[in-house]
Order: sequence, then structure tokens, then C-alpha cells
Amino acid sequence: MSVTVVGSIAFDAVKTPFGERERMLGGAAVHFALAASFFGEVRIVGPVGDDFGEAELDVLRGRGIDVSDIEKVPGRTFFWRGEYGWDLNTRDTLDTQLGVFEQFAPKLSAASRGSDVLFLANIQPEVQRAVRAQCAAAHFAALDSMNLWIEVARDSLVAAIGEVDCLILNDAELRQLTGKASLLAAAREVLSWGGARVVVAKLGEYGAALITDRGYFSIPAVPLETVVDPTGAGDTFAGGFVGYVAAHRRGRTLSPPLLRRAMAYGTALASFNVEEFGTERVARLTFGEIAARVADLRRMTTFSVEPGPRPRH
Repeated sequence: MSVTVVGSIAFDAVKTPFGERERMLGGAAVHFALAASFFGEVRIVGPVGDDFGEAELDVLRGRGIDVSDIEKVPGRTFFWRGEYGWDLNTRDTLDTQLGVFEQFAPKLSAASRGSDVLFLANIQPEVQRAVRAQCAAAHFAALDSMNLWIEVARDSLVAAIGEVDCLILNDAELRQLTGKASLLAAAREVLSWGGARVVVAKLGEYGAALITDRGYFSIPAVPLETVVDPTGAGDTFAGGFVGYVAAHRRGRTLSPPLLRRAMAYGTALASFNVEEFGTERVARLTFGEIAARVADLRRMTTFSVEPGPRPRH
């Protein structure tokens, strides 16, 4: 199956306790597309400026990603600068320059509109809804968002959630969106709205949780000795999760085993993303490495229950 992703394509400047990069390829759509490309055909939609060159496009082409719908616009590519301290779960945004992304009006080719699966990365909810309307052929659609849109465009975001199958947010955003302190209660609140049948909560270094009307599932993050840069890890997770669903779903069924395996592949891919800066590690990753890490996850999370001592009377 084919996947279309619509979102930001950017240059990032990042500093962590382990080094820094002044200008590296980034953006939600880029991280998602690189991860999803391990499972099938991916088309990426987004604007770039005059400063975006063939070298950056070649990173995407190298993974077989269709870049036909990357629109080159006069101006500068979206730029973000951030810094992480020793707690890599938090970061300080030092500079954001929207550039050509400020006036982003997605232009989708017939091929992108006809994809089987759609991922709406973190963009304005009204833009997400407009893209979803263009991609009526998509049998599975998922979206991500952020605290800004919850604060300034909540009604539009709730409407957008009603038009997709899967919502992917971090745990704080899910609580903010619903006003529920409990993660499980927050997810069930979203499910009660109709539309989204699957809620995925990103939990950072603690892994991710999956909630559907069939129950709750969680998976830990891969324990790593080396973590260099978490930028894009959430979008990489989403790419692995959605890409796996696209490749292995049969019809419109979203079975619990399918979704749980997708969680494992998303988690494995995110773990590679954080080992180096930006897209550096995922761009040269092999599927064999991913499969080996998923197998490690399975070993870490599987246990048997032996009969306990007999009760004393």
C-alpha cells in the first residue's frame, strides 16, 4: 500500500550535551517518511525554499521516497533551533522561522490523493481537514498535533480528529486536549467522540501506549546506552507505526495483534533515530537492524507465569 504524508520539511539547528549541528535536514514529514519507507511506497508533500537543494532531496530519494510533491517556493525553508539539557525529555526552542511554511497550502498530485494511507503531520487543523477531504480514497488516516493547536484551534482539531482513524499525541497533549488527568480516561474520551478508533500516546523515554475500544497496550522504549538527539523521534515512531499498518493491514480491519506489532516497529525505529543527530542514523538504517531490535523488544517484554505457592488454609 502507498502512504502520503503532509507536513513540515525543515532545517534544524540542535545542541545537546553530546554535540551540535548547525543546519541539518529535519521536519515532521521528513522523519515520518524515512521511517515509513521501510514498509512501502511513500509520497511526501510539503514546501521548501530556495535554500533546499539536491543533497537534501537525495536523502529522501535514497530511501525510495517520492518527492514529486515537494513544492519549491521562493524564500527560505522552515527553520528551527533548539537546545537540550541533560534531561533529553525537555528542550528549549531558541528560534523558529516559518519561512515558506507560513503560507503552506498543500498541492497534492493525483497519485498523492489516491494513496491508501494518509498521515497528517503537525500542521494547522483546518489544513489537515482540507487535505483529508482531498484524500477520500485513504482507507486509514492518522494525525498528529501539538499544544499550540489545542490552545488556539481546539474546535477545528476535534473536528479533524473526527475525520481520521488514528490520533497520535504525546501524553501531556492528550490530557490537555480532553481535560482528563488520567491517560486512559483521556484516550477513552477521544474514542467517545467518534471518528478515531485508535489513540496512541507517545511517552518519550517511557515508550508508548495504545488504546482502542478493545483495550489497552503499552510498550517500553528500547533501553539505550547512547542517546544523542531526540529531535524527530516522535515522528519517526509515527512513521514506523503507520507504515507497518499500511503494509500489513488486510481490508479495513485493525486487529489488536496488528496494532501491537506496529507499536513495536515504531518503537524500534524511534530508538535508532535518537542515537545520532537528525536523520543521520535512520537514513542509513537497514531493515535487518530494525527486525533485530524488534526481536530484542519482544524478549524484554515477554514473561511466563508459573504456578504460585498453594494458598494456606
